Amino acid sequence: MPEAHVYNEQGEKLGTVSLSEQVFGVEPNLGLLRAAILSHLNSARVGTVGVKTRGEVAGGGRKPWRQKGLGRARHGSIRSPIWKGGGVVFGPVARDYSWRLPKKMKRKALLSALSTRAEAGRIIVLQELKMEQPKTKHIYEVLKNLGVEKSCLIVTAEADRNLVLSARNIPGVSVTNARELSTYDIMSKRHLLVTEDALRRLEGELA
Repeated sequence: MPEAHVYNEQGEKLGTVSLSEQVFGVEPNLGLLRAAILSHLNSARVGTVGVKTRGEVAGGGRKPWRQKGLGRARHGSIRSPIWKGGGVVFGPVARDYSWRLPKKMKRKALLSALSTRAEAGRIIVLQELKMEQPKTKHIYEVLKNLGVEKSCLIVTAEADRNLVLSARNIPGVSVTNARELSTYDIMSKRHLLVTEDALRRLEGELA
């Protein structure tokens, strides 16, 4: 059964904790890991080239003038492609690069990521982490005491705004919570720092 060391904020080792075999002890599927990471990166990619058609341009709801009697050409909308400011015909369309994994594959990829970190001994359990107010110096000292200040993902049970504000200026450090944890987040950092509350929640939801 996989295990992880438990520390306090001062970097003192308090003992070890057994990790769930169903969450941290599965056989890693490298193909799913790759697919999950590519899915995340493609979803973040933005297709920036695109123009609006006559159906997307604002305005043009009423007929500019009546059909007959004025001696003018017939028009139904000022957003016609032949008008200035109108839509574009056959123009470039912004491409959507995103693609989503099925839920079961996404879950298995997450378990594979957690298991790879557990197998490499890069999961550190923190007894407690509370931030009464945003303070970057404090959270940096905690990470330095644990030796993970260069590349670390901090996982809490609930979203903690003070912790996010405290850690966002530290290069190589990210903060998330157990509900929003993703495969990409885990694999992009060298160490996984999990609070005891977050560990119990992960095992309860993923086991």
